[in-house]
Amino acid sequence: MRVMHIATAPAPAAAYRERLSPSLWTLLSAAVVAPMVALVFVPLNSVVALLAGVAVAVAFIGLLVATSPVVAVRDGELFVGRAHIPVGLLGDPVGLSGEDARAARGPELSGTAWHVLRGGIDPVVRVAVLDEGDPVSEWVFSTRTPERVVAAIRRAQAGAR
Repeated sequence: MRVMHIATAPAPAAAYRERLSPSLWTLLSAAVVAPMVALVFVPLNSVVALLAGVAVAVAFIGLLVATSPVVAVRDGELFVGRAHIPVGLLGDPVGLSGEDARAARGPELSGTAWHVLRGGIDPVVRVAVLDEGDPVSEWVFSTRTPERVVAAIRRAQAGAR
């Protein structure tokens, strides 16, 4: 009997991946939709009202989480939401938090910057775009772990060289 071994390359794992899901307070605020929907259906039937309220709240919260942007570094590219750019076209990334992050999100945010900023997530990463033909000067995006994003971008940049 002859045994064949098929070598398969492992799927490349994401060097970094994070979903910018809504904060707990946002999710709790969204859950307020349940009693509002239930009140609409109470005149029909209290059981139907309860089920409708819970179903709508679960669907609404699920939609909030499912449509949250994802930050990822994989296959030599940085992905933020639906946008992506090769890491070879990026400068040195900088992770910011506290007052520096507030300034980067506000007064220092360039009109030519591309950004994904989420309320409730304080830290940001700022990285210049080196491509002369790109009208975007830099990417500024929220992340809960700026050190890990910066390290992943730098590792990907080192691997691209």
